[in-house]
Amino acid sequence: MKINKLNSIILLGLVAIISILVAQLLWTKEAFTIEQKKLSQKAHIALLEVAKKLYEGTNHELPVQNPVQKIANDYYIVNVDNEFEPDILEFYLKTEFKKMNITTDFEYAMYNCQSDEMIYGDYISLYKKKAECKKTVYFPKHKNLVYYFAVRFPNETTYLFSSMRFWFVLSTALILILLIYVYSIFTLLQHKKYSELQRDFINNMTHEFKTPLASILIASKYLIEQKPIKEDKKLYTYTDIIINQGNKLNGHIEKILNVAKADYAPLELKKENILIVPIIEEAIENIKLKYPEASIAIETVSREYLIETDTFHFANLVYNLLDNAMKYCNDKPEVTIKFIENNNCLKLEFIDNGIGINPKKISFIFDKFYRVQNEKSNEVNGFGLGLYYVKEICSLQNWKIKAENNQEKGITITLSIPYKK
Repeated sequence: MKINKLNSIILLGLVAIISILVAQLLWTKEAFTIEQKKLSQKAHIALLEVAKKLYEGTNHELPVQNPVQKIANDYYIVNVDNEFEPDILEFYLKTEFKKMNITTDFEYAMYNCQSDEMIYGDYISLYKKKAECKKTVYFPKHKNLVYYFAVRFPNETTYLFSSMRFWFVLSTALILILLIYVYSIFTLLQHKKYSELQRDFINNMTHEFKTPLASILIASKYLIEQKPIKEDKKLYTYTDIIINQGNKLNGHIEKILNVAKADYAPLELKKENILIVPIIEEAIENIKLKYPEASIAIETVSREYLIETDTFHFANLVYNLLDNAMKYCNDKPEVTIKFIENNNCLKLEFIDNGIGINPKKISFIFDKFYRVQNEKSNEVNGFGLGLYYVKEICSLQNWKIKAENNQEKGITITLSIPYKK
């Protein structure tokens, strides 16, 4: 059901963006046509004014019929029916085009009745020197006309595109948005697929492990109670090792299952107001059963710190931080848990004397399955899930967590918890 809903949302989003893009392209095409018509109208008016100027001061009158003819999108001819000088024509063309705000290059030619051919006039550019301008070789002749000139706009398409810069920028932006959307959806679906495969694999793997492991633990606990085993010190030790290591493996499997479950559905926290110092003390007692030589101290001015959290997960969080500090220490493990009140915030600092972490890698220690490669990596068993679990519990409660190396040795992991007395 959820998959179908997600697919429907993706499809609707894709259809919406494609529809907007198609509409934008149609609007852009229509805008281009309108700009083309506007340029044609302005050129027509300007050329008509040039024809009128050429008739001024002569004995001839401007013919009733419109002298301006549009031969092609960028090519016009003007029938003057009167002699005129090239310099005067060029001056009038520049003047009238400037009045009509036609700011693109143009070139002109005139018909010479003596040679019966079109004589090229000049290429007029607003931005280039004449020496840089290329000359057009050929202007076609037109029948039944004697005194006339032709004007061509060689860069008309470029000029129109430049006047529509906003439309093209908007269309390009929409295309980029569509491509980014498609890529994001594709990446999301790939990650979703890989996540589901990973979760199914972990679930199947841990299930297959738990069944034989449960049988091993039951058999081992039964075995250690037998009189011959109790009387033989070596056999008792070996059986006890099997039980301890089996319990450790079972703990790892449970941790993997919890993380896999959290990836599929967020952990549900049963929050309540609790005194956290007694819970931390209980976690310390449990960790000392595993590391009896460890020295763990609590520095606090009060035992009455009351916060809203899930008792079970908070206890696991503290245990994981302490267990991590114990495992990555070459000397006798020493941990100080310091309480600091600061602006409606209660900070818990877990300060250890371990081997520390490479500063370049310290930002990755809360990532899932990440294990820092150091001198203790091969000695310590684990999957890189302990600190990931701690970070998840903090994130669910909007707590902040950070890790930093101590000046001498070891690291300090700080929890920042919203706190009001």
